[in-house]
Amino acid sequence: MKTNPQRTQSKLHRTLVEAIITALHQIFNQHQYADKVIESVLRSNPKWGARDRGFIAENTYDIVRWFRLVAFMAESPTEHIHKGNLWQIVGTWLQDKGAEVPAWPEFKNINPRHIFYRYNLAKNDPAVFQSVPDWLQQMATEQLGELWPLEIEALNKTAPLVVRANTLKTTAAKLKDLLAETEMTASVVEGYPDALIIKKRSKLFSNPHFQGGLFEVQDGSSQKVAAFLNPQPGSVVVDACAGAGGKTLHLAALMENKGRIISMDTEAWKLEELKKRARRAGAQNIETQLISEENLNKLQDKADYLLLDVPCSGLGVLRRNPDAKWKLKPEFIENIRKTQQHIIATYSKMVKPGGKMVYATCSILPSENQDQVAEFLKANEDFKLVNQESVFSHQSGFDGFYMALMEREG
Repeated sequence: MKTNPQRTQSKLHRTLVEAIITALHQIFNQHQYADKVIESVLRSNPKWGARDRGFIAENTYDIVRWFRLVAFMAESPTEHIHKGNLWQIVGTWLQDKGAEVPAWPEFKNINPRHIFYRYNLAKNDPAVFQSVPDWLQQMATEQLGELWPLEIEALNKTAPLVVRANTLKTTAAKLKDLLAETEMTASVVEGYPDALIIKKRSKLFSNPHFQGGLFEVQDGSSQKVAAFLNPQPGSVVVDACAGAGGKTLHLAALMENKGRIISMDTEAWKLEELKKRARRAGAQNIETQLISEENLNKLQDKADYLLLDVPCSGLGVLRRNPDAKWKLKPEFIENIRKTQQHIIATYSKMVKPGGKMVYATCSILPSENQDQVAEFLKANEDFKLVNQESVFSHQSGFDGFYMALMEREG
């Protein structure tokens, strides 16, 4: 975020600002997820056009992203936030972005010079200036050192919209041309063979090529994970933390629909969503199973390849989920590390001798990544580390991710 002392002529409509206030109230006071809140707020008024909806969504997300800094500039508390505080915060944000703030009663205390002064004052405290909780600033600094300022600066930027071309049906180059025919501009990404960055976001999911299964929304870093495992056609693959199946579908494409993919999760509804996506994508070698002790035992020593995209803090995807900064607690990270340890120790038994396993997270913290792998390898001498990669947002331009490829000795 940067202050903008030059005021621009940009008329603000009260109903749109009120929509932002409503969304922030639900996110911070009712502790709801930002994406669900914004979706609900945008549905509340069918008269809003694309420009109005974009104004609401973008400013809400940006204020959530920079909430601590903007609240500091507005001299408003960040706890027990009432509507008056939110008006002050939103007014401060809009003023800072160069909008012509109307003379509404709620904005009577907005002072551009004071905002600029407070912005410069915030530079003395990195946690305030980069808008993160103190505990996260301390933890990330301890674990990442000089990488953390670079990474949080990148994570405070809006994420690009990235799709993966479904190579069961098309290629990235062909998809780019097909999307252009539907007035959707896309660009290929060097080093990411199936990725396209979409420049125009509107009506993505109603695009006939999405409905025809030619692509899925998937960040560039996420696209690296299945390729890191590199499953061969005809093999047996288990995706044991499949969720709604983005990486499962990528595995099916890499395997050219040959072999067997067993997608597992603890939530039945996610697996149902995966089935729908698989039908659309033309992925025919996928079966689903709920995680249970019985199912895990049946698959012991059966997998040629195992993918463990484990639950994590999600700190690598803060650009997409900026409210996670304010919902996360240090106790959660400690508890999720225990979950990660349990998953890798238990699920790794599905790998057959000579088989391979990828442990992956969308976190940037070594305590969830390298440290977990080192601990597992120390306790499981029949596994060896083949390769590992930390993907940082400030280097890649995509989400923060970690991948470790291990092999079970035969």
